[in-house]
Amino acid sequence: MMANRGHKISQSIRTGSRLVLQSLLLVAVGAHSQAEASGFRIANQSLGAVGLSGAHVAFTPGPDASSYNPANMTWLADQWLLETSLTLLTLPSITYTDNRSAALNGSSDSEVFFMPLAHLVSPEYNDFRFGFSLTYPYGLAKQWSQPFPKASAEQFSLLNVEANPTVAYQVNPWLSVGGGIRVVYAKGEVDNEVLNPPFPTIDPLTSLSRSADADDTQLGYNLALSVRPLDQWTLAATYRSEVDLNLSGTGDLKAFLGAMPLPPYSGPSSIDITLPAVLSLATAYSFDRLTVELGWDRTFWSSFKELDFQFGQNFLGTPFDPFDRAVAKNWQDSDAYRLGLTYAWNDRWTTTLGFAYEETPVPAETLGFELPDTNARVYSAGLRYRWSSATEVGFSYMYHRTRSRSVTNDAGIDGTFTDGGAHAATIGLVTAF
Repeated sequence: MMANRGHKISQSIRTGSRLVLQSLLLVAVGAHSQAEASGFRIANQSLGAVGLSGAHVAFTPGPDASSYNPANMTWLADQWLLETSLTLLTLPSITYTDNRSAALNGSSDSEVFFMPLAHLVSPEYNDFRFGFSLTYPYGLAKQWSQPFPKASAEQFSLLNVEANPTVAYQVNPWLSVGGGIRVVYAKGEVDNEVLNPPFPTIDPLTSLSRSADADDTQLGYNLALSVRPLDQWTLAATYRSEVDLNLSGTGDLKAFLGAMPLPPYSGPSSIDITLPAVLSLATAYSFDRLTVELGWDRTFWSSFKELDFQFGQNFLGTPFDPFDRAVAKNWQDSDAYRLGLTYAWNDRWTTTLGFAYEETPVPAETLGFELPDTNARVYSAGLRYRWSSATEVGFSYMYHRTRSRSVTNDAGIDGTFTDGGAHAATIGLVTAF
């Protein structure tokens, strides 16, 4: 009986949240998006995090503590705190140069992504604080229009929005714990077309195409622990759970023999995607006006093993065979190392500087056009101005610098990816009431 009731509650949360989250996602996705690093994870989801390259776990003096470290909410000013911000994420085109033939070269579309973000923290209630965050922690979209790249990623996207209510409890003056429930809505789309030429392996067909879209809502959780041995020194650990998505929707498959179409498929399609768990450890120390934070996080991408589209019937041994086979990914757990500096010049002006080194989880053996990821260096800066005791405004900028990557693998890639990277600019308003 209790298990049944728990299942019904879980279903109600997912169903009731879906319409809200779908609406928010439509607002957020004014254009296509892609994660700025570390697979398709988007680590920086607030004014402070963007200006510190994500070194924002141990020292979180604003309402975005609700997302980055809920345990720290107990040490914030005892009043309502709200941050609203907008991040503009721009992603330059990636260039692919093939070693075999210029006919296989390609360049992806440049992309723009708008992310409206919100973080809220309540006053204290009997040593408890409550919070809420609206973020977009994962996103992937890549579009290629050239014949060779578009065979696997003419359009490939995974967009998501997360609503995260949180709670914190102050155990004693130097120890605080926190956590929350994550309501995750995700929507995926894929379009690809295989042409002959340049793919004679589909003979006697002249083209094969797939178009599918699907969505899902699932629950996860996050946990946090903060210890303050001294007023100016904080040690912190946070954990965000893995979320298993079963994206379900519709798919269309088409094939042509010359100008003659073969019987198409239009019906159910689905794919399982795992959003990985993330573990973060950080320490921050304040030297008068300067606060230095050092952080490390591991994203457990080894849970992302394959892309396996499912349809309403078995297509193995048919012209649609290539679309009904699992594609191995076998990503690896990846680490990120972060440094953040916050300097309060006076009671009104504060600046931030950040640097991070982020490893890619994508091995050369399975790298594809849907995410030609590389290791990256992240540079950022921010400026905040306290307009009054209840109002603060700010601007942060981040540059995500990627390196070229040469790959030869069994997926058919034999060439070099160059350019790419990302720029993020965030404007935000923090209010107290």
